[in-house]
Amino acid sequence: MLNIILLIVIAAGIMMVLIRILITNKKVQAVSKDENRFNLIDIRAYIRSALQELTSTRMNDGNVSEEEFTRRKARRHELRKALRSCMHGDVFSKRFVKANMKDLLEQTYGLSETTINYVMPFDRPDRLTTQDQFEILLHHYQKKHRYEAFNVLMAKYKLDGLKKLSDGSEGYRVTSEEIRAAFAAEGLSLTMSDKLDIIVQRVYQSYKGLGVIDEIRDQNIDGVNGGTSGLPSDIAQSLDVAGYTSEMKEVPKAHDAVWIFYKGKSIHLSFLSFGSEMELKRVCQNIYTFGSPGQLNESNGYMVNDMADGSRVVVVRPKMSESWAFFVRKFDIQKAELEELIKDKNAELAVGMLTYLVKGARVTGVTGQQGTGKTTILMAIVKHIYPTLNLRIQEMAFELRLRKIYPERNILSFRETPTVSGQDGLDTQKKTDGSVNILGEVATHPIASWMIQMAQVASLFTLFTHHAKTFPNLIYSLRNSLLATGVFTNEKIAEKQVVDVITFNVHLVKDERGRRYIERITECIPVSDSTAYPRAYREHDDTNGKLEAFMDTMTEYFERSTDRKTFEYRNIVEWQDGCYVATAELSERNRKEMLLHMNDKDAEEFKQFLHVHWGDAS
Repeated sequence: MLNIILLIVIAAGIMMVLIRILITNKKVQAVSKDENRFNLIDIRAYIRSALQELTSTRMNDGNVSEEEFTRRKARRHELRKALRSCMHGDVFSKRFVKANMKDLLEQTYGLSETTINYVMPFDRPDRLTTQDQFEILLHHYQKKHRYEAFNVLMAKYKLDGLKKLSDGSEGYRVTSEEIRAAFAAEGLSLTMSDKLDIIVQRVYQSYKGLGVIDEIRDQNIDGVNGGTSGLPSDIAQSLDVAGYTSEMKEVPKAHDAVWIFYKGKSIHLSFLSFGSEMELKRVCQNIYTFGSPGQLNESNGYMVNDMADGSRVVVVRPKMSESWAFFVRKFDIQKAELEELIKDKNAELAVGMLTYLVKGARVTGVTGQQGTGKTTILMAIVKHIYPTLNLRIQEMAFELRLRKIYPERNILSFRETPTVSGQDGLDTQKKTDGSVNILGEVATHPIASWMIQMAQVASLFTLFTHHAKTFPNLIYSLRNSLLATGVFTNEKIAEKQVVDVITFNVHLVKDERGRRYIERITECIPVSDSTAYPRAYREHDDTNGKLEAFMDTMTEYFERSTDRKTFEYRNIVEWQDGCYVATAELSERNRKEMLLHMNDKDAEEFKQFLHVHWGDAS
């Protein structure tokens, strides 16, 4: 009997141990399962499913009232609209979508102080990736500086300085080590709301946003581009195969390329990557689609469009380019003031001259290489055009957005479309009572040809941008455009037409440090061809004397037809040793014509301006 009791006790003990082990295992499995659910991939899948359900389910479920039905309908419409436009630079739609995502994660997904660290190791900073640390830093600075956050971060840690590259040369690059050092120096303490916002942004940018550049694109920088360095995928694949045998080290791929245009400098954010070619391709296929401009495919190979905030976007793809790539160029309309753009020594000389050029109705070309600020200067100059004059703008893509800056002015912009050429747009402008024509960029022969013709007959004066390096190059380029389009067949006549139209050239320069300034303001002076040909041969009676004199006449004719100058030019303002200097005086012809177009007050101030800088009171 005693043995039986002992056996029962032993069996009961074993059963209790087994039950405890089973319970413990279940708890461990439950925790493990819980941890596995809290990761970015599963959260993104949940968000995708939840938002799809919100925008597709029936609105009258639950026998709701008419008021509730109307509310649900409006909310669903707003969400659908935001989901379609949030990736196009529409920051308000982006905020709305992210707010819905945050509500879903807070209310239904079960993120808590503990589980949120499973998604991203906020409690273990050493385990955070460089991208994690950068996005946390940017979020922290955004709370105070909003769209200036990136600029403040760059300035505080001097991240825009020249650095030694692997090949021994110097370039602009922000490295992973610099970001980690900045993160460690900040010593941030994040709240639950901060952590949730960071996770929402990470999920949003990989689901509906623009990948790793999503938040950077919204910052007040000059531009951002991707896919512009590293090896294209086809070459990278062949190198990877070779690497297995030759132990070649890993090299950057095209999807590792993230570059920004910051204060005139092109800087490589080497710590960021799109992660895969598919992600880069996804961003390229979404970033240009504002306003449904058409399909990007192999047959056209590129798309030029604008974004919701006025940024210009260019996307290229194989086979036209060696890899998928995009270029976003931003134009900061908040700083469209000449005094803000030109701050160097004696800047009032350059600012004053630009002001009086448009008040005096001078046809002016703004030239310079890409990134020198031609469009921004043009936006600022427009402020000084008399408000009584109507403005008509022709662009390849809407960039100037002058009606945002000057909403009370009579301004209308045109742009090229797949079915409407730049020529058609300029032809239409002639019928829209415009006084001033502005061409965002004279980049093709037809546009240059039409610009010259319109400056002659269709407007009071014209402003345009061009990529010419010198003033003679500008004249010759426009002349060649007239010849190429068949408007003229004689080179000298075509050149004379250009010279009679172009009166001033403002040339912008960007140096290696990213500093932008006006290198020169140049005046064009046509050379008169009104002198009569020699006719001394009429005074000779003998044949030999008449023939010799006639040969002099023919020599003069051929000299004028070939190498005789049609124009001279002189720099009236120059950049010298970091200072704007008044050089040659303004010609009498331009001075008088400018005064005719100014009101009495501006005319007197212009005379005083000339007297102060050139000692000319006339």
